[in-house]
Amino acid sequence: MAELNITTGNFKKEVLESPIPVLVDFWATWCGPCRMMSPVIEELAGEYQGKVKVCKVNVDQEPALAAHFQITSIPTVMLFDKGTVKQVSIGYKPKAALEAMLK
Repeated sequence: MAELNITTGNFKKEVLESPIPVLVDFWATWCGPCRMMSPVIEELAGEYQGKVKVCKVNVDQEPALAAHFQITSIPTVMLFDKGTVKQVSIGYKPKAALEAMLK
């Protein structure tokens, strides 16, 4: 399963109301570290399918969501569980660090 693209319109349903934990990657196309982390996010989406929902928010297309969560540096990855932010990771992280967030 590929990552799910999150917008202001589907954020509540897909992230806040999700029955399983949700990993949200805040990114932008011009961000080098975001592009480096993109394949890792894609791998996690496949490996954790059914256990964790993996989503992406393009901060240029969704500035209101980025502002709401006070995203000042990208990539920023947030782990939501039952509608609450449980963990936040700012900057490029290797796959092992992101997997540690999920455990």
